[in-house]
Amino acid sequence: MRVLVTGGSGRLGRSVVAVLADRGHEVTSVDLVDGPCPDGVRGVVADLLDDDARARVFAEARPEGVVHLAGIAVPFARPDLEILDINTRLAWAVLTDAVACGARCAVAASSPTVFGYNTPSWRPRYLPLDEEHPVAPWHAYGLSKLIIEETVRAVARTSGDCVVATVRPGYVIAPEEWEGAPTQQGHTVAERLANPELAAVSLFNYIDARDAGELFALILEHPERVANGQVFHAIAEDPLATRPLRELLPQFHPTTAGLAETLADSQAAFSSTAAFKALGWRARRQWRTELRENVQGGGGGASS
Repeated sequence: MRVLVTGGSGRLGRSVVAVLADRGHEVTSVDLVDGPCPDGVRGVVADLLDDDARARVFAEARPEGVVHLAGIAVPFARPDLEILDINTRLAWAVLTDAVACGARCAVAASSPTVFGYNTPSWRPRYLPLDEEHPVAPWHAYGLSKLIIEETVRAVARTSGDCVVATVRPGYVIAPEEWEGAPTQQGHTVAERLANPELAAVSLFNYIDARDAGELFALILEHPERVANGQVFHAIAEDPLATRPLRELLPQFHPTTAGLAETLADSQAAFSSTAAFKALGWRARRQWRTELRENVQGGGGGASS
């Protein structure tokens, strides 16, 4: 199908675009910056908050599917009001245009930060966290993502034949980052494993960008399996940690004591079961295999 990916030059977007192209879709990638595109992918530079520019992008792409990734992707990367303004306006503009242009499916990226961890008062009701667990964001980025989820639900109420959904990707690791390139917080995956304090801020979650891309693709390809307005986690089933989370979580998040003990040795703090039940999706790439392969090939990393 014809697919429009917003934010296609970003850490996650590059892999989403590549996955969709590999699966035979006709992909248009739009971003504020001109980034490299895989063969056969049309790259467009445009400000999607400009109504005329956005209209031209949609008119030229004529998308049957839309993946909305554009926006500020990292907490505290910009002033709070800018994060709220840019992320929420972009979501409304892109999703309503997707419906208006006749797309059969549109998927927006949210974030696990909607749960509101990393505050002294945060206490999960249960672990692992699934899509039904209550959310309580505390910073502008997490709030903007929750508003995006509400935007998806609002659009879904009048979207007709267009299915609109949300994906919460975990801490995204791009392919080059397994080989030692810095992750979005400036350190490597190996450093994140060696120092649990680094990964603790995200409850040790992660996802290979290509695995996340495959979930976005499956939703576009099988909207009949998705409830309109549905939210899916895209998070690996194992934590980014060399020790069980029943030991690590209480150390860095004391309010999880008594709940973390229920997690199995290699179980993550998040569940992505909903995506498996609806679409047969599971994260296929784990840090143990990805880093071990790179170590054996001469790249940097850890192999435990």
